[in-house]
Amino acid sequence: MSDEGKWFFCLKHQRVEHGPGCPDRDRMGPYASEDEAAHALQRAAERNEQWRRQDDDF
Repeated sequence: MSDEGKWFFCLKHQRVEHGPGCPDRDRMGPYASEDEAAHALQRAAERNEQWRRQDDDF
């Protein structure tokens, strides 16, 4: 699978990358747009909170 044209958020450098970049183990994605990649950490935190609340309900 080629990374060309895809967006990622690099956890090591704390920045958005376009196409090939850092190793996959150091980044989140792929995302369809630069904006989606830029908000990757925020979205992950929101999902983690949703899952935590679901776990608390059981």
